[in-house]
Amino acid sequence: MTKKFILPSLLCLFLFAETTRAQEQSKSDTAPTGEVSTTNQSVKINGVTIPLTARAGTIVVRDENSDPVALMGFTAYFKDGANARRPILFAYNGGPGSSSFWLHMGVLGPKRIVINDPGFTPASPYQLVNNEYSFLDLADLVMIDPVGTGLSVPAGKATYQDFWGVDQDAKSISMFIRQFLTEYGRMNSPKFLLGESYGTFRNAVVMNRLLNQGIALNGVIMVSAVFDLRTLLFPPNDDLPYLVHFPTYAATAWYHKKINSRPENLEAFLSEVRQFTEGEYAPALYKGDRLSLEDRNKLAARLERFSGVAAAYWLKADLRMEASEFYAELLREEGNVVGRLDSRFKGPAQDVIAQTADYDPQSLAISPAYITGFLDYFHNDLKVNRKHQYALTAGVRKGFKWDWTHEGNLRWGTSAAIHSGIDMAEALSHDPNMKVLVLNGYYDVATVFYGVEHTIDHLGLPKRLKDNIIMKYYEAGHMMYTHQPSLEKFRKDVAQFIQELTR
Repeated sequence: MTKKFILPSLLCLFLFAETTRAQEQSKSDTAPTGEVSTTNQSVKINGVTIPLTARAGTIVVRDENSDPVALMGFTAYFKDGANARRPILFAYNGGPGSSSFWLHMGVLGPKRIVINDPGFTPASPYQLVNNEYSFLDLADLVMIDPVGTGLSVPAGKATYQDFWGVDQDAKSISMFIRQFLTEYGRMNSPKFLLGESYGTFRNAVVMNRLLNQGIALNGVIMVSAVFDLRTLLFPPNDDLPYLVHFPTYAATAWYHKKINSRPENLEAFLSEVRQFTEGEYAPALYKGDRLSLEDRNKLAARLERFSGVAAAYWLKADLRMEASEFYAELLREEGNVVGRLDSRFKGPAQDVIAQTADYDPQSLAISPAYITGFLDYFHNDLKVNRKHQYALTAGVRKGFKWDWTHEGNLRWGTSAAIHSGIDMAEALSHDPNMKVLVLNGYYDVATVFYGVEHTIDHLGLPKRLKDNIIMKYYEAGHMMYTHQPSLEKFRKDVAQFIQELTR
C-alpha cells in the first residue's frame, strides 16, 4: 500500500517546489527598484570650484522586516574625492506635504533661482546662477522628498495613508536616512538635519527617533520653526496665539512705516513690544470679560501704537486679531494686502472691504520662478527621466489628509495640543552634546518668532541644555534666503554652526 503513494507524493512535492519558485520569481520580478540619474556638477564658493557627483532619483525604503514600503525620491550631492569623514546634511521642506525644491533652489543646492525680492518676479526665462551661499564646501547634501511629494510613492503593500501623519512621516524619513547612510557608507560621518517650516516640527521627532535607534546627530538646523501647533492656530478660548503673533504684527507695521514716531532700530523696537506683550497685553487678555471699559480703551490705544492698526478696529475685534485679518487690515487704505510667508511683500486687495486676505502675495510672487526653474534644472541638468512626474505637493494626491495624532503627546496623557517640542527636549536631554540652531524671520507670519521663543522657554530644560538651542534672527520672512542680506547671514550662521560641531 505504501508504494502506491510514493510517486504521487514526490510529484506533489515537485509541483509545490516549482510553484513556490515561480511565485518567488514573480515576486522578485515585480519588486520595486530605484532609479537614479548620476551627473557631474560643480559649485564655486569663496572663489573655489568644488566638483560634485550628483545623484537624483529614488531608492527602495524597507521596513523592519526588510519588506519594501516606499520608493523615496532624493537629490544628493557628493564632493568628488572626499572620504566618509566629511559631514552630510539631510534636508527637506515642510507642509506637511511639500517637496524639497524650495530649499534646494533657494539656498542649499549648487544652483539657485534669482527672484525680485520683495516684489513680483516677471515670467520666464528665469535666471539660474551659481549658488555661492551653498554649504557644499562644508558638507555633502541630501534633499529628501517625503512620500507623496517629488518622486516618492508607496511600494509593496503600503498606501499613501501609511505615510501621511506626524509619526508615520517621521518613521519613513528616519528609515530613509538610516538606509541611505548604510547604502552610501556614511554611517560614521558627522550628521546634520535641516528642515523648514513643518520640516522643523518633523526634525524634532526625527532627531529623537534616530537617537533612540543609536544614530546621534551632530546638529539640527530649524528654518522658520514651529513645535507647538497652538502658536499657529486661533482656537476658541486660547489667548496664546494672539499674544505670540503680536510682535510679528508690530515688525510688519514697522517695515511698512505704519508706526507713529517710528524708531530707527527694529530690534530695539521689538524688545519694547515683547515687554508690552508680556507685561500689559497678556494680563489684560487673561481677564477676559472682566477687563473694564476704561482698561479696554487704554489697551486698544497701546495696540494701535505698536501695530499700526486703529484702536477702533482692536475694540471691535475684542482686542484679538487673527493673522488673516491682519493681512487685510494693515494696508487696507492703500488697497493692498500683506504676505503671510513674508509680510514685506504686498499685493492688490481683490476685495477692499473683506475681513481677511484671500491670497498670499509672497507665495504668488516667487512660486512660478521656483517651480519652473527647478523642473528645468531637474530634468535638463540632473537628467532625471522625463517620464517621471515630480509632485510639488502631496496635495495633488487623491485623499490627502494628515493624521495629527502623535505618540509624543500621548505619552504625556493628552492629544489636545500637538507639540513636537516634547521630542526635541527629550533628545537634548538624552544627548547633551547635540545642538540646535533656530533661524527666525521677523516678518514671517506663518511661523512666528515669538511663538518659537515661547515654546523654548517652556520646554523645562535646565540652562546647560537650553543653551544648546541657538537662536538667530533675520529681517525677512519664512524663506529668509530670498532676501539678499539675510541670505548672506544665513550662510554665515549655518556655516559657523557646522564648522564648530565638526572640528
